[in-house]
Amino acid sequence: MDKKVYSEFEQPVYQAQLANGLAVHMIPMRNFHKTYAMFTTNFGSIDNQFIPYGGKDYIRVPDGVAHFLEHKMFEKEDHDAFDLFGQLGADSNAFTSFTQTSYLFSTTSHLHENLDVLLDFVQDPYFTAQTVAKEQGIIGQEIQMYDDDAGWRLYLGMLGNLYPHDPMHIDIAGTVDSISQITADILMKTYRTFYQPSNMNLVITGKMDPQETLNWVTINQQRRQFDSAQKPERKNDLYDPSGHDVIPFRSLTMDVARPKVMVGIRGLPVSYTGRELLHYKLAIDLLLDVLFDDTSDNYLRLYNTEVLDDSFSYNLEMQRDFYFAYFSSDTEQMERFADEVIAILESADQQIEAVRTRFVGIKNAEIGRLIGLLDSPEAQANHFGGQLFDNATLMDEITELRTISIEDLYQVAHQFIKSEGISVFQIVPEHR
Repeated sequence: MDKKVYSEFEQPVYQAQLANGLAVHMIPMRNFHKTYAMFTTNFGSIDNQFIPYGGKDYIRVPDGVAHFLEHKMFEKEDHDAFDLFGQLGADSNAFTSFTQTSYLFSTTSHLHENLDVLLDFVQDPYFTAQTVAKEQGIIGQEIQMYDDDAGWRLYLGMLGNLYPHDPMHIDIAGTVDSISQITADILMKTYRTFYQPSNMNLVITGKMDPQETLNWVTINQQRRQFDSAQKPERKNDLYDPSGHDVIPFRSLTMDVARPKVMVGIRGLPVSYTGRELLHYKLAIDLLLDVLFDDTSDNYLRLYNTEVLDDSFSYNLEMQRDFYFAYFSSDTEQMERFADEVIAILESADQQIEAVRTRFVGIKNAEIGRLIGLLDSPEAQANHFGGQLFDNATLMDEITELRTISIEDLYQVAHQFIKSEGISVFQIVPEHR
């Protein structure tokens, strides 16, 4: 087991790789009573074309398989994993993104037993035709519910603009039609391909004894026999890496009280990996704060003229093989909102120069926000970089953020903000 101590924060981090390939990362937090654990596979909704374990040729599985697996893993022949966690006093959950599926729990007691439940239910698949049919009905209702959610439709509509020919534009849950094609055999083929220990990691934060905890995990894994490791081969190549397939504008009419609008930017591929990629991401995050933070001149001007309101938000999402940013608000001035946001983005150089004297303060505010997250076991685990950022921790983010200069912002603005990669999506009320 390797140990790294972040002396500034008096925070040790322990890492180990088990014989079966599972990576275990532990961040013990002093004076905490809660422990949080997250078990993640490097597999998400966009991974729908791959060579199945032991196979030679690519197959394509129906959209929504990753999310469907997430639902199905909790249900066993004679029990439900949620019930086991509840009996042990733990809160449990799971989520699927474009590129990963994670299973998690938080607890203040029975850590050993809860870890066994987590590892056992994720590594013990149970699929039958009957349980798959039952889940199709449940997830079908979930998809229909999200179809009525204007905020989700706005987000998904923007992804349809930015990635019209790539799986990112498809709902993570799939469609009612696509999940109707999922079978127990498809689930098992997918599971065997991506739920190998060598394609997974376990992150544990909060109250624990690292050596004792690692021993528990090791003993649990030694009780099982796993297929020999085989690196998953998947097709995730973008239809058009240059981004010229971006759709500039679309709109949707829905039964909403107020119009909604989103501006998106599709990032073009970069050669960075690991910590260099983390530096690039943090620099873009800081750039967006400079341009749109609620203390910025731009935000205050647009707020005071009612172009945007408290519903305004912006975010950068960076996942395996793609990244994008978006800016959204409810507003009666949809066209002006889009025009203003795009104008700010396209004048980034002038915007950066205008805050040169305040840059250090803006950066320190973001550093302070990240330092505040060090008191959260959940944040420590959720910020873990995994394979994308070479196992970077929240402390690594803070350290890397400190190295970013104002010149870095000019560089990433030129790399990231391309007019051809900008798009607008609107949701218009039916009564208009």
